[in-house]
Amino acid sequence: MVLSEKTVEICKKTAPLLVEYGEDITTRMYEILFMNYPETRALFPEALEAQYKKLAGAIVAYAANIDKLHVLSHTVDDIAKRHVTSNVKSEHYPMVGASLLQAIKDVLGDVASKDVIDAWKEAYFFLGDILIGREKELYASR
Repeated sequence: MVLSEKTVEICKKTAPLLVEYGEDITTRMYEILFMNYPETRALFPEALEAQYKKLAGAIVAYAANIDKLHVLSHTVDDIAKRHVTSNVKSEHYPMVGASLLQAIKDVLGDVASKDVIDAWKEAYFFLGDILIGREKELYASR
């Protein structure tokens, strides 16, 4: 699967907003995630300490490099390893994705148009599939 050109364009255009509002978005995302899916709190024990900053940085890096993902291969591997250590599973990705998209809407307001949300939804699940594949390999090698 390949990301659509429209998604790549929108994600790159919104990258500056993520630099400015990324920590607000990820803080809000964890609030939504834990409110709607309280069982996920145990998966992200550092979420409201430093994790929201790390996640914001990862999202910004993803947006900036969405057209050259090979640059992020080391980061993706590190994230996958942390997810396996924390017992994150493929079934958690839709929960996180829904929470992230709602947080983008909440923080960016009208700027988060349907096109922006659709692009980030495609981008999130595209990267999620990559992470899930790598995590599957890591779980199998335990």
